[in-house]
Amino acid sequence: MQQPVRFRKTLLSVLIGALGISQVAMGADQVAPGAPGAAPFWSYSGKTGIGTSYEQYKDGQYSPQAATGEVSKVWFSLAQGIVTETMFGLIHEAQLREMQLVIQGPDFLDLEAQDTDSEVQYLSVDGEGRPTSLAYKIINRDKQGRYEIEKHVFTDPDANSLMMRVIFRSKEPGIQAYVHVDPAIGNDGSGDSAFVDGQALYARDGEMTLVVKASRPLEQPTVGFAGISDGLTDLKDGKLDNLYTSTGDAPGNVTMLARLPQTGNETTLDLVVGFGNDRQQADRAADATLARGYAKVLAHYNGEGEAIGWQDYLASLSGLPAMYAQSTDNGKLLNVSALVLKAQEDKSNAGALIASLSNPWGETVPADKGTTGYKAVWPRDFYQCAMALLALGDRETPKVAFEYLKKVQVTETTSLKQGDTSAYIHEQKQDGKAENAGPGATGWFLQKTHVDGEIEWVGVQLDQTAMPIMLGWKLWQAGVLDDAQIRHWYQTMLKPAAEFLVKGGQVKVGWNDWKVVPPQTQQERWEEQWGYSPSTTAAVIAGLVAASELAGHAGDAEAAKSFLGAAKGYSDKLEATMFTQKGSLGDGRHYLRITQNDNPNDGAPLLDNNSRPGLPEHQVLDAGFLELVRYGVRPATDPHIVGSLDELDSQELPENLKVKYLFSYPGVEGEFPGWRRYGNDGYGESEISAINFPATEAPVLNSGLRGRVWPIFTGERGHYELARSKAQLPEGVEALNAEQLAKLKNTYVKAMELFANEGMMLPEQVWDGVGNNSRHNYVKGEGTNTATPLAWSHAEYVKLVRSLTDQRVWDHYPVVSDKLAK
Repeated sequence: MQQPVRFRKTLLSVLIGALGISQVAMGADQVAPGAPGAAPFWSYSGKTGIGTSYEQYKDGQYSPQAATGEVSKVWFSLAQGIVTETMFGLIHEAQLREMQLVIQGPDFLDLEAQDTDSEVQYLSVDGEGRPTSLAYKIINRDKQGRYEIEKHVFTDPDANSLMMRVIFRSKEPGIQAYVHVDPAIGNDGSGDSAFVDGQALYARDGEMTLVVKASRPLEQPTVGFAGISDGLTDLKDGKLDNLYTSTGDAPGNVTMLARLPQTGNETTLDLVVGFGNDRQQADRAADATLARGYAKVLAHYNGEGEAIGWQDYLASLSGLPAMYAQSTDNGKLLNVSALVLKAQEDKSNAGALIASLSNPWGETVPADKGTTGYKAVWPRDFYQCAMALLALGDRETPKVAFEYLKKVQVTETTSLKQGDTSAYIHEQKQDGKAENAGPGATGWFLQKTHVDGEIEWVGVQLDQTAMPIMLGWKLWQAGVLDDAQIRHWYQTMLKPAAEFLVKGGQVKVGWNDWKVVPPQTQQERWEEQWGYSPSTTAAVIAGLVAASELAGHAGDAEAAKSFLGAAKGYSDKLEATMFTQKGSLGDGRHYLRITQNDNPNDGAPLLDNNSRPGLPEHQVLDAGFLELVRYGVRPATDPHIVGSLDELDSQELPENLKVKYLFSYPGVEGEFPGWRRYGNDGYGESEISAINFPATEAPVLNSGLRGRVWPIFTGERGHYELARSKAQLPEGVEALNAEQLAKLKNTYVKAMELFANEGMMLPEQVWDGVGNNSRHNYVKGEGTNTATPLAWSHAEYVKLVRSLTDQRVWDHYPVVSDKLAK
């Protein structure tokens, strides 16, 4: 990880820099030495903001013929007060790793990300203070009070460019500001070259090009190899005296730097980063944005006046206004969640909803080769997002998303030609043939893919095959899909999925040569264990009941009977296979997280996972059984469900097995609950050494990695408590009273709002206070450097608020309980 830098300088060197004096003649090209430069890494994952322009569909696709005009395919992220990974092209294709200011003073050299106190705000808010656009104001203040940096960040809806207005305020003489740009062209930081032309900075990999231009000419532009000949390294001795115009023919990890032209104590300058598939496209994008200017571009991005932008998208969400009353922050996080969920959709593959615009623990993930991180499609996360968008009143995106899913379903034509699975690393990896004549059993949905359908991971997760069926049924019930459309999708996509949930079969894709026998899943929802999982089985049963209904609608009576029969069969065996009567925790009677045979009482060991040795199955608790209630498989008052809560919530368990934690916040009354994924979870920072999860290699056994609390489980529990409260109402009473509703809101909704960071981004995990915290100095109850914003976290929050608004669990399937009871 890059370390903070502060270097002593002489007054003379600063004066030389201020006068623009260089000790290198610039009459000829100066080629930077030191290829390939220092090893590249990605950026901090705890994003405080993400952004892209709002675009409308034309016939279910993004097109310049839509009302929003030209389609901008640029996404950016913010962390630690600076611009971090910025994508162009497909949503996972990073082209820029970081862009920040470097501040040089008489006796110091500061980097914004490490040496300032940062504050993030939204540039566009309504009269109630709710954000209405993903345009940001960042204020970074020197800890010694010598300068202040204000930045406004957004994209140009009409060009492939990022705009950043910089307002630099110097409070002492002799202080200079530079912009430092760290490219990662082509989604890696190792094969780039860079050059200066005029007063612009260019980086490229092949023909793919990034250019940085400004509203006034940049001064002393220079390029070089990171850590060796780049401008930042040169500045360490107090002066910028080795100016290079090119990095030459040898590719590597390059960076670029230029001094901002300053005007007195306060300087305002617009920086634009243009992207293109060649230099001409990048230049045109940057030049067009500069020509339109800050005010016009921002107004279009926001949707002010006649322009169509993010404000218009929020205004289109029919469900949103009524939901504000069930938030505790007056709808601020609701607005942000709506914007974030829509922003994390690819624009070349309409409907492709990704998990997060980040790489978890990115600053320790090597960037020498491309990686998607969480910028990819998992059908499970995808389902959560589509359902949340539907809850908000967006009737277009969920439909387009549903139709997209066909791209990631396994068919007879699926093969490794669609992608490269060689990078897949997993504890459950099995020996199998690298090449296969066909995919074996079909109908299931791929574990993880790029947004264009390229295969990345090939495990079989039965919930990810059930959830597309569930989503289709919900869209049909909501009238988003009409009768003819759902019949079409039943025949072409949903029936094959349901048949797989009934029959399973021998899967042969990539390394994966595994016979699936439902409801036993090769991987449960955390992608770490095989066996019988209550959460997976809940989705499978709900999916099959939904499929039975769709089959009946399509006139496929035989399939309708088969699907319902399988669902009932799986339901009948739930407790016998997944509920232990002889556990070692509490009264010994509770749902297991997962079991690898049909005997939940034998205490069989689970697999090792994420550095944690496998434990007997009855020692590992999780809240996955609550999905049985959410989807309608079991009532909220079922004694097996209620009886499992004591063990799940126990505060007497050892830290490794403990799941529930309570959090308090300064100035906020009460304690707020959060839950880990499961006991013995190792997907997180080490409680021994504080190192990050080793995302690029197999974790070392007994290295102390520990998974922390996930905000989504506070939402899941809130949904369950709503269902239980409704189930316990006296006969003839159908609605909760104001006090009951307020208790749910002020516990579960408020907890999720408190888990969000200052940019209102909800993380994957929050710090639970257990173990070594020396590396990060996290604050208990605040987000860690995991995937932030996690789309699923925002989706669960939205669905919880909608559920309280309706006093009915949003993604409940009443048809499931009805059909299972007959």
